[in-house]
Amino acid sequence: MDVSGTPSADDDSGIRAVIMATARQLLVKLGAGGLSPAAVARESGLSAGEVAAVFPHRDDLLTALLIDAYDESGAAIEQADRAAREAGASAGARLLAVTRALRRWSFANSGVFTLVYGSPVPDYHAPQETVPPASRTPAVLAGIVRSALEAGELTAPRREVPGPPLLLPEAVRLFGGVPEAPFSDVIERGIVLWSSLIGLLVFQVFSRTHDSVRDEAAFFDYAVAVAAEGIGLVVPLGENADGGGTG
Repeated sequence: MDVSGTPSADDDSGIRAVIMATARQLLVKLGAGGLSPAAVARESGLSAGEVAAVFPHRDDLLTALLIDAYDESGAAIEQADRAAREAGASAGARLLAVTRALRRWSFANSGVFTLVYGSPVPDYHAPQETVPPASRTPAVLAGIVRSALEAGELTAPRREVPGPPLLLPEAVRLFGGVPEAPFSDVIERGIVLWSSLIGLLVFQVFSRTHDSVRDEAAFFDYAVAVAAEGIGLVVPLGENADGGGTG
């Protein structure tokens, strides 16, 4: 510790780490609605001034928690995808590996998972700085779909999404352009896959499937495979796609 009377960078970093760890615990215990700098100070043993010096307002703390959650989960699936690619996995096996990695992260970090994917926090609006971290997960999924398209691993859909394109320019840029027919709606289908994945995780993390299926991990793999059929991608079930099985 710095005994000169002036806080050092290490002191500031240590205090921030304590605040973030305490805030994550409070998310599990109280939910986002019970989170505040004052609550963090009480729970952590820090003074209100120490907490306020790092996070003056609740929204500052929520933003930091969101960015950390997006970066952590994004890093988890990026690592899983990198390992699958290095092992020569097909696009379907890569998809299974990254979704399993996201599932593991979600269960291990249920508090911040709920902050990211649960009900909106009243009077909080995530700032623009959360967008790049939030883009990491869909970017990995888009990369897998793009690789499958380029490798000829996609089956053409039986019917295209009717009507004009439904995409915003940001989604087109993330994917790298709109493919030609018969895969011209693969980005829309990819968004359906992404939203299906998040909905499945919400169901499992919040225990909505435990009384319906015997093996939730195996059902997760099955559901990912079914959702992937919507983009014409075959997910190889029964294989050890990520080195960790389906447990």
